[in-house]
Amino acid sequence: MVLGKKAVVTGATSGIGLCIATTLARHGADVVINGFGDVDRALKHFQNSPSNVLYHAADLRNPSEIEALMDFALSKMGGIDILVNNAGIQHVSPIESFPTEQWDAILAINLSAAFHTMRLAIPSMKSSNWGKIINIASVHGLVASANKSAYVAAKHGLVGLTKVAALELATTGITANAICPGWVRTDLVQKQIDARAKMEAVSTEQAAQRLLAEKQPSLQFTTPEQIAELVLFLCSPAADNIRGSTFNLDGGWTAQ
Repeated sequence: MVLGKKAVVTGATSGIGLCIATTLARHGADVVINGFGDVDRALKHFQNSPSNVLYHAADLRNPSEIEALMDFALSKMGGIDILVNNAGIQHVSPIESFPTEQWDAILAINLSAAFHTMRLAIPSMKSSNWGKIINIASVHGLVASANKSAYVAAKHGLVGLTKVAALELATTGITANAICPGWVRTDLVQKQIDARAKMEAVSTEQAAQRLLAEKQPSLQFTTPEQIAELVLFLCSPAADNIRGSTFNLDGGWTAQ
C-alpha cells in the first residue's frame, strides 16, 4: 500500500500527526516529521519501525522554513509521494477582541503552510505521476462555532484549497482529499476539557461528556488511530478516484 513511498507529515510530534506518521512508517513508508512537540519522545515511537524516519524543525509560520523542510525531505528521501498537512493551532476569542497576532499565526500554520507544502510537493509527485495529498481539516472546515473565527476561516479555506488541488490534478495520478474530524482527545482538546472542568466545578470526565453532548451525537471521541487508518485507505489503490472529497469523522456532528 505505502511500502517504499516517501511521506511528509506536519504537526507530527504528538497526537493525530504522530499517529499518522507511525502508521505510515509501520506500513513501509519513509517519513519526515515536523512539529513543536517533544522530538525525542516522538522519535521513540519509531524505534521498531522498518522505515527511515527523520525530523525537521521548520517553523510553519515562515515560508522560507517550509521550503527548507521540503528541500530536506526531497534530498534525504529522493522524492515526496505522500503529503499529510496536519499541523494546527487554536485560539478562542470573540472577533472584536481576537488578537491580530493570533489570527495571523493560525492562518499561517493552519492554511498557508498547507499551500506552501503542496506547491513544493506537487512537482515531485508529477515526476512519478503518483501522489496522495491529505489535508487534516476539521469539522470546522464545514460548519462554524462561535469564538473560533481564525480556526474556522482557516479550516474552511483548507477544504477549499483541497478541492482546487483535486481539480487541477484530476487527470494525473495525484489525488487530494480532506479529513474533517470532530472532537479528538488531543492535547489541544484536553486543555478545553480541563478549563471547562475547572469553570463548572465538575470532574474531567464529566466535562468531557458535556463537551461531546453539545456537538457530537455519538458521545464518543474520534481517535487518532481512526484518522490514521483513513489516511492509509486514501493512500491505497481503492482511493485512486476519490478526488476533492471531505471525510467527516465527527460522530454525527454535521448530520444534525
